[in-house]
Amino acid sequence: RLTLKYAMSGTPTKSGNPLMAKMKKDESFLGKLGGTLGRKKKAKEVSDLHEEGKNAINAPLLPSSIEIHPEDTLMEENAERVMLDPTSRETHKFKDLLKVLIDWINSELEEDRIIVKDLEEDCYDGQVLQKLFEKLSGRKLNVAEVTQSEIVQKQKLQTVLEAVNLLLRPHGWPIEWSVDSIHSKNLVAIVFLLVSLAMHFQAPIRLPEHVSVQVVVVKQKKDGLLQTGHITKELTTTTEDAFDTLLDHAPDKLNVVKTSLITFVNKHLNKLNLEVTELETQFADGVYLVLLMGLLEDYFVPLYNFFLTPESFEQKVHNVAFAFELMQDGGLKKPKARPEDVVNLNLKSTLRVLYNLFTNYKNSD
Repeated sequence: RLTLKYAMSGTPTKSGNPLMAKMKKDESFLGKLGGTLGRKKKAKEVSDLHEEGKNAINAPLLPSSIEIHPEDTLMEENAERVMLDPTSRETHKFKDLLKVLIDWINSELEEDRIIVKDLEEDCYDGQVLQKLFEKLSGRKLNVAEVTQSEIVQKQKLQTVLEAVNLLLRPHGWPIEWSVDSIHSKNLVAIVFLLVSLAMHFQAPIRLPEHVSVQVVVVKQKKDGLLQTGHITKELTTTTEDAFDTLLDHAPDKLNVVKTSLITFVNKHLNKLNLEVTELETQFADGVYLVLLMGLLEDYFVPLYNFFLTPESFEQKVHNVAFAFELMQDGGLKKPKARPEDVVNLNLKSTLRVLYNLFTNYKNSD
């Protein structure tokens, strides 16, 4: 039986002369052993570098729960990785922002039967971003529909992002994303892109205000060491509009606006012997909104299309959502308010909806 001992130099020595004749025969075994040891050594180097990266990331000021992958620490000189701090991922505002964006995408792409559940997993290959951009811009991009390989996915992303950047850059939008960052499922880059698109195209959504996140930046230095740091990224600022200003800063003028809107809606609802005195509550079940749209557009709304005496929250939401559909059929933009907000007696939301009708139908008889 062949027994090998390792000297301090790492060179194998034999025990017993009779084995000399067998050494050549066993060279192939040693070659394999050497190859295995070499591979193990490389694997250990990778593991050590990975561990160094984890130690650098898990510095005293940083949360120890950050999950670092090997590709995050094996970088070329001066290359850097940007990762979302897990504490920021768990904030209510950030979660609300993700939900608003996901609901918006699903609403826009409903006809394409695309359902987004996770922005990182569903947006990185360019398919959803392509469809969303085409829907918003009315442009058809010359890209492959189905992409499996990483190369083709990145080519598709390149085409999509070039079109997006060409549209947004002249309007002063900062470009906080790239092909690599989107394809590597960088959530901050994906959110920046979607927020910019939503704001540029005036999406009928209300983004949470002043959403900021902490990101961890890992940079590879010349000496092989990793430099880390924290940066704050502001994803959204204020989205205050005229009604926010009225409610927060000019309550005296708000009453004037409410009086004008009540006069406007009663001018039409009086034809059905209906009258509004409280904007906050009387439109919350959607019935008056549906009837008002029929009067403004001069048609009768079949009673089976909505609940004339809604009892549940769901029935009221159905009515308001149906009224929103009638508004869009009449050529109006989709209201920025959500049906649920109107049902929940949100004054700002109700005012936005009614003011939109007022500006479009104020001269109607």
